[in-house]
Amino acid sequence: QVPKTGLVLFCGYVSRGVPGNEKLEVHIVIPPEPLNIYLYRCDSRFHVEPLKQLLMEHDFYGIIVIDRQEATFAILKGRRLEIVEHITSGVPGKHDAGGQSQRRFERIIEQMAHEFYKRVAEYAKKIFLQNDLNLSGLIIGGPGPTKYEFVKGNYLHYQLQSKIVGIVDIGYTGEAGVHELIKRSRKLLENVRYVKEKQLMQKFLELLVRDSEMVTYGIREIKMLLEQGAVDLLLISTDLDLEKIEFTCQNCMYKEHLLISSKEEYKFTNKTCPKCSSLMTISERKNLIDELIELAEKTGAKVELISTETEEGEELRRAFGGVAAILRYRVNV
Repeated sequence: QVPKTGLVLFCGYVSRGVPGNEKLEVHIVIPPEPLNIYLYRCDSRFHVEPLKQLLMEHDFYGIIVIDRQEATFAILKGRRLEIVEHITSGVPGKHDAGGQSQRRFERIIEQMAHEFYKRVAEYAKKIFLQNDLNLSGLIIGGPGPTKYEFVKGNYLHYQLQSKIVGIVDIGYTGEAGVHELIKRSRKLLENVRYVKEKQLMQKFLELLVRDSEMVTYGIREIKMLLEQGAVDLLLISTDLDLEKIEFTCQNCMYKEHLLISSKEEYKFTNKTCPKCSSLMTISERKNLIDELIELAEKTGAKVELISTETEEGEELRRAFGGVAAILRYRVNV
């Protein structure tokens, strides 16, 4: 039976460095989240892009599209969008009454709008403050001034009010409004992510200066401290391009492990054994990021991928070898 999240099967012959000595590899992967595509490819490489998209973004964003007639609630995670709820207000539109009747109608309408805003806030609390939903930000949009009235009125739960990252003007409501809001908010969401990355790196750099025994960097040191369970937060550059490759001599079976970037792998095509000078072949390879993340998961360490789009992210790649960590306790490495 196929798992609820789908199934990914990779199968093919992988080069071991010498023509004619390829190795058949079969990998079965159960995605961590639903994979809503069907893809079949015969190619010279494994197509892992859909899986990468699932792993790239773990942030949830709440979305509320509101005017005086209706409100729609949605959750955005990476590229996945879920429309969660849609409610209507019952607030009447324009009326023809004049004089005292007009003022009475206006008071009634304002009271109905007030009650609608309270109801929107209750739905938002129920949807976005679930125990298993770690909300990174809240975006509110809609046509006209309603969205501003709602936000300025402090109807939202204080935890949600503090997570508002943007109020966006759009032309539609309902599901169409949600899609328009996301389209108009891409730059905003990108900036939010960059701000978070900058804050994480600034925290690391501050500790490096003020309390250096609470941080570490370098692949060897971090692997050792991950195995000891000392790492609280692992920072990995998205530009880290290293694989742990095992070379095996086909004559004396001597093995050697090296960290090699994909750009330099060609230099080891004709690697010879230091023991007997026979040709060595690649017997195993593992992406370094995967290995570090697996070690982090075993000890409950948090992992953040840091892009090089910010100055701090570029510094992680250039000055610290692409890997750094904030520790749970002081360690003198």
